Amino acid sequence: MKTDFDYPKKDLIGPVVFRPDFNNFEIINANQAWSLFFTVGQDDKGLGQEIEFGRFFTNFLIAIGATGILWAIYFSQLR
Repeated sequence: MKTDFDYPKKDLIGPVVFRPDFNNFEIINANQAWSLFFTVGQDDKGLGQEIEFGRFFTNFLIAIGATGILWAIYFSQLR
């Protein structure tokens, strides 16, 4: 059995972002970015290939920020 999988051991242990095939200044989508965030740089496909998870986490973060801003504005007006 012959395979083309010949990563050196140092590339398998380290984070994905430092592997030679990943760091070519390619554009990554939101799903890959969140997957790298949640796995601390170990896996860029941890959330799967669908982009809906990345959009959900991005929109969720925006909603939390907007809610915090509105909360602060509302309660600063009560004085």
